[in-house]
Amino acid sequence: MAAHIRNQSRRGPPERVTEEPIPLRSAPGTVTNVFLTNIVGYWRNVSILWCKNLMNISFTITVDGMEGDLMSQITCKVELKPWHFWSKKGYKSFEIDVQNHDNENIGHQLEVYWDLRSAKFSGSSPEPCSDYYLALVSDEEIVLLAGDYKKKAYKRIKKRPALVDAILSLKKEVVYAKKSFSTRARFAEGKGEHDVVVESSTTGPKDPEMWISIDGIVLIHVKNLQWKFRGNETVMVNKQPIQVFWDVHAWLFCNPGSGYGLFIFKPGAAEAELERDGSSRSGNSDSSAVINPRRACTRAFRSNGIEKQAKESRGIRFKEDQKEDEEDQDKI
Repeated sequence: MAAHIRNQSRRGPPERVTEEPIPLRSAPGTVTNVFLTNIVGYWRNVSILWCKNLMNISFTITVDGMEGDLMSQITCKVELKPWHFWSKKGYKSFEIDVQNHDNENIGHQLEVYWDLRSAKFSGSSPEPCSDYYLALVSDEEIVLLAGDYKKKAYKRIKKRPALVDAILSLKKEVVYAKKSFSTRARFAEGKGEHDVVVESSTTGPKDPEMWISIDGIVLIHVKNLQWKFRGNETVMVNKQPIQVFWDVHAWLFCNPGSGYGLFIFKPGAAEAELERDGSSRSGNSDSSAVINPRRACTRAFRSNGIEKQAKESRGIRFKEDQKEDEEDQDKI
């Protein structure tokens, strides 16, 4: 799970920014679920974006093109008006491109069915937490089914289940708050959801700090956040290892409301990755254990466009250490 969190508080002198702050009350929260879905014999990424504002709730389904082609994405958006009860249940169709036996692109119809008339929501999250279904149908098969009303979905839609179920590969949530941010996340299929809370203290005379709690237990406490604004740790949740990555540079060095804090919760231990990296190279295993967590953190942040910043921060640190060594040599 990846969470983008916008902080409204700040510490230190203001710097020049190019993005206008978004008022907290009008900022829309979003939840994006990305599924690996088999459509007409090909695996495609299908994302469901839930959005909520003062007027309505909407969801947008995006289907990637052939072989992950982002240029040929097809989207289907549905807005649920609060005063239109009938709009919370419905049907919509759209077309995507598929290849026939002659490798020619032809149109293929997909159908979307939804029923959110009894849907329940948790807090300010735009994604329903229970009593709903959202289905994607291809060739008379339900290739993707979200929600807990699965039996009702099969009964009402009258389509057969797909031979291969869609796989949830990523969940991303954007949360707006001031000092305390909360959400719910599932770290394993078939398991229950966990309460995730991120709290920060970036103002006042004391050094900035940050706390990350899961199910009411503080698992990560970061002191001197101005020096540790990027990092990663592995924690245990119900005997399951969870890798936690964070980047809160914008909270400390940008104007309030102008930048996100990024948090990634990745199930699984990092030791397996370290062993693979260590077996493919020669050298001291201790040095690999020190370097590889940084590399893992860089890979996790790469898709969010901040790998360059991470490299620059390490480069600056290296130059500072080098300068200190030169000063020590001069003294000698």
